[in-house]
Amino acid sequence: MTQSIKKPWGISVFGAASVDAAPDLARLRLACNQTEPTPAAAFAATRAATTAIREALRDRGVADAGISSSRLNLSTAWRYQEGTRIQAGYDCSVSFVIEIRDLDSLEQVLIDAVAAGANSVEAVEFDVSTKKELRAKARAKAVAAAREKGALYAEAAGVELGPVVHIEDVDSDALVNTYRSHTRDSAGGDAESNLTPGRITVQAAVHLGFALAGAVVTDF
Repeated sequence: MTQSIKKPWGISVFGAASVDAAPDLARLRLACNQTEPTPAAAFAATRAATTAIREALRDRGVADAGISSSRLNLSTAWRYQEGTRIQAGYDCSVSFVIEIRDLDSLEQVLIDAVAAGANSVEAVEFDVSTKKELRAKARAKAVAAAREKGALYAEAAGVELGPVVHIEDVDSDALVNTYRSHTRDSAGGDAESNLTPGRITVQAAVHLGFALAGAVVTDF
């Protein structure tokens, strides 16, 4: 099937780039769940565990500002006995997000938090504090990549590249699958699946539209 350009005006190209950096912080997602016979007892047990977790984190040098917790959640606990569902008490839970700047202390912080009462480690996420600056570098590299691609197409087509007439940012979240390989280690594993920081990849992409030198652009 043949295709045609309905409104020819120049060259449209896509440029993408990424910048790698060593992470300098980690976010731990932990949860504490307590089951007791009554709602009051479940709340009390969870509050006590929460206090113990916060004290253990303070002892490890984690500031209160680096700890955020959700509200206490209460639900009925059930168990099955010979095919019959029986109420077993009440589950009370609270979740924590803990930001760690000293990555060397990460493992011990986890150990202390679990010992203090956190009974679920939901995730360990590594990040970089200079993401804004890294994103700016990635965007500049993406523009350079698009310019290079546009110049290559123009040279191959025997025309001269004109000025930029259109710039469109591309949501970096849409590039996750495209650059998935950048977040894998050499063995093919996921760098975020364990306590190895690995590298953080910051991505950017752009669509650039170039006029052709000497062409008159009226509508595109």
